Amino acid sequence: MKTLTGRRIAVVLFNLGGPDDQASVKPFLFNLFNDPAIIGLPGVVRTPLARLISSRREKSARANYALMGGGSPLLPETRKQAAALEATLAPRLPDDEVRVFIAMRYWSPLTEETALEVAAFGPEEIVLLPLYPQFSTTTSQSSLKRWSAVYAGSGESRTVCCWPEAHGWIEAQAAAIATMLDEAGDRPVRVLFSAHGIPESLVSRKGDPYQEQVESTVAAVVAKLEAMGRTVDHALCYQSRVGPMKWLGPSTPEALEQAAADRVGAVVVPIAFVSEHVETLVELDIEYGELAHELGVVPYLRAPAVGTSAPFIAALADASLHALSRTGVAPYGPGCRGDWKACPCQAENRSG
Repeated sequence: MKTLTGRRIAVVLFNLGGPDDQASVKPFLFNLFNDPAIIGLPGVVRTPLARLISSRREKSARANYALMGGGSPLLPETRKQAAALEATLAPRLPDDEVRVFIAMRYWSPLTEETALEVAAFGPEEIVLLPLYPQFSTTTSQSSLKRWSAVYAGSGESRTVCCWPEAHGWIEAQAAAIATMLDEAGDRPVRVLFSAHGIPESLVSRKGDPYQEQVESTVAAVVAKLEAMGRTVDHALCYQSRVGPMKWLGPSTPEALEQAAADRVGAVVVPIAFVSEHVETLVELDIEYGELAHELGVVPYLRAPAVGTSAPFIAALADASLHALSRTGVAPYGPGCRGDWKACPCQAENRSG
């Protein structure tokens, strides 16, 4: 057995999490809506409201997860990504002991559980790597804040706050879209880049860079497709709206209605998700698939999430190695183009 003489390095992958069975659905929903990043109210108001919302949504959410066998596939998918990343990093850091951990925000393995595992590993260096390509206060920031609150072990942390234009991520998306375009053949289609929506006020009032970064991802993928000789009709839209507030738009259903009016089919691309889960397998495949059928949007095709595609895992490895070469918080590749109040890099620069 090889004796390692270098560093102990922990790479922590952050994601949303999902219920693993029907009994987990309600507590998962409670954890989600009790997050101040999701409902920005004082705890004395937010916690009972989260109980109410999770109770009201339990039945419909259970039905959605039942369509996937009872629970979310997100953790198994993320475990495959973690294993692939660890295998990719090992030969690139041959003298170091590298372990990849998973920290989920709203269900097991919860961030506090993973923090204990990482502390027991005793790393000298830690790479914090959210599996959200685009930074948002509702996703990456929430996960990173929770980690900061609960981790008490050793190691110098380096944070990859975002990677909206990471080369391998863009390459993997373009390859998946090209496959769907081949399947469409000569039929006219519009590529609909569907991202998870957030309230518009988070961008306009609180300085969340998410929308800008989603747009930069789309632009990079379209440019990659053009470099491959494929000029595509495309549009950006947002899914998963909840509540009465105005969200980023147009919505994905609205984009499908426009496709129907223009008499083109649709290739739907999950542009802010890296794994299959309820928003892709149920919302995009089933709910919006049925809507497309009703509207006469033919063909209706959906590009798979990047999963463990080789270019994507290589991008995560590159992001990890880049983080180890510097300190603090930084994007991998281009990050924010404007001085967004919620951007962690801008905040770090201002405090410095």
